[in-house]
Amino acid sequence: MPTNVERYQRIARFYDFLDLPFEHGRYRRIRPLLFDGLSGRILDAGVGTGRNFEFYPHGASVVGIDFSSAMLEQARRRIGRSTTAVELKEMDVTRLDFPSDTFDGAVATFLFCVLPDDLQVVALRELRRVVKPGGTIRLLEYVRPHGSLRRVIAAIWEPWMAWAYGASFDRRTEEHMQEAGLEIVEARYVVGDLVKLILARIPS
Repeated sequence: MPTNVERYQRIARFYDFLDLPFEHGRYRRIRPLLFDGLSGRILDAGVGTGRNFEFYPHGASVVGIDFSSAMLEQARRRIGRSTTAVELKEMDVTRLDFPSDTFDGAVATFLFCVLPDDLQVVALRELRRVVKPGGTIRLLEYVRPHGSLRRVIAAIWEPWMAWAYGASFDRRTEEHMQEAGLEIVEARYVVGDLVKLILARIPS
């Protein structure tokens, strides 16, 4: 079975094409929620092909990381769409090569639904370490839907998501926040009962 890095190395060239219906159907309207009110130095963890670039806050300084060099190659082709300074680095969110308290905030877009359960707390603690006290971590994540129709659709899509992206609807990221030393400020659905925006704060 391929590792997640191998999956994204394989799929990088086709990622935007495969994601196109979702990007224009739902993602573009919710991406700005990650950056509302953020400023200063921001970490974009799991930057992927750079779909967040055009939503970065004007005047901020952003570092985008991804564990896939092929995804970063695609992101570099899109970097001109950002209105702020962007630096891209190949890096694993579970082993961040930054000093503590480097960033004013961090975001991750559909990253934690890819991380297996045993790495959830590890990754959250790393984000907590590199974000300054009082700063925020903001996540957009898929969750297991409750509605009957969406549950059926999710069950149909899940084998494909697992094979192509290594993703699951059953990651319990929100439940791991407290164990990682984070305070949940807000957790709300932004696409039906399928996608959640989770805002967590680094204790001062």
